Amino acid sequence: KAAAYAVMNKQRPEVLKYLKEQGFEDSNIEVKAPRGYDVYEVNYNGSSTNKIIGFNAAQSISVQSEDVQKIKKVSTDITNLTAQGIDVTVYEPSYFYSKLSDLKVKMLQEATKDAKQRASAMLKATHNRVGKIQSVRMGVFQITPVNSTNVSDMGINDTRTIEKKITSVANVTFSIK
Repeated sequence: KAAAYAVMNKQRPEVLKYLKEQGFEDSNIEVKAPRGYDVYEVNYNGSSTNKIIGFNAAQSISVQSEDVQKIKKVSTDITNLTAQGIDVTVYEPSYFYSKLSDLKVKMLQEATKDAKQRASAMLKATHNRVGKIQSVRMGVFQITPVNSTNVSDMGINDTRTIEKKITSVANVTFSIK
């Protein structure tokens, strides 16, 4: 166990050095608590035995930045550290749209205008007109990859792509004139 943690403790500064060379500040980097587990021997039929044959130690280091292109570059290039003998496992980055609250009011306003235009188009054939709003209910937001057609009644929050499409839904009930 001590040997596994010693290797990890030797490699951590190299990973942090690499991240800082890529332009990340200490405030962008979070080093999590180390963790480890015993590795058990597996017998001929694929079952684990009680015999411990090794120990696996790992420590997560996460990076956050508003510079998504830098995150994308580092997530693919950091594996080059393996050539220096540093064991690195890279997880797929998550990209969050952090300014949704700034857009919500404007998007719901636009969705309500769109609802009125659609209601007018439907009523035109019957020679009726859209009257006053009877009720309005905010629906879910769909944050999807740009060319996605996915929708969900619970909403979608895509974190796998950088470019996103945001759709808001407003359920509006109008009276008919």
